[in-house]
Amino acid sequence: MFVFNKITVQTIDNQNNKKMKTIALSILATAVLALGTVNFSNAATANSKVVCTELNDVSKINKIEIHGNVELYVSDGKNDNVKVYNHYYTENALVQNKDGVLRISSYNAEKLVVWVTVSDLRAITAYDNAQVESFGKLSEIGLDVDLYNNAYAKLDLDGYSANINVNNQAKADLNGTVSDCSLQYNSAATVNHANFIATNFTQTKTGVQVRRDESLELTSL
Repeated sequence: MFVFNKITVQTIDNQNNKKMKTIALSILATAVLALGTVNFSNAATANSKVVCTELNDVSKINKIEIHGNVELYVSDGKNDNVKVYNHYYTENALVQNKDGVLRISSYNAEKLVVWVTVSDLRAITAYDNAQVESFGKLSEIGLDVDLYNNAYAKLDLDGYSANINVNNQAKADLNGTVSDCSLQYNSAATVNHANFIATNFTQTKTGVQVRRDESLELTSL
């Protein structure tokens, strides 16, 4: 099920925005690799079948929350915008914007691929097998990132502060620079920050598994 106020559905072939075409092709390539049964020689055929569903009535998105089998691309922009590149979106999928929180969920076997442009993003939370990747640098004043279960995030940051929590068996690849960063990660989690620079960088490794929707006290090793 999709929750939309107003939507515009169009094929990728009709896009006039060059940047949109670039990310569409990138997303398509990722989807092809994920399916594993289609090679790049079929990309042109598959491209004509990929549908872009655009959510027009979105604004003031401060937080993005993703559940299930979702692949999210997020980028900075002057206006908030949501585009869904997938023809499986009509089944078991939800995109809802309410009170500044954009919730995206899908439990299909195929990934629900979404591109979100935001002007004032403050938090990203990902659960289950969800994946999030920044498209270009995220230049936020302050950004909170929370990853749970087997979620994965690949972020290129260029902001003032970042609070990053990687729980359970989640993974994070961090790039870019910030002034202040607080990184907390579980002993079972994986964090790569070799190309990430913070003037003030605090790391805390925890030994207690943080489970979804539970509030547990973490004990530092």
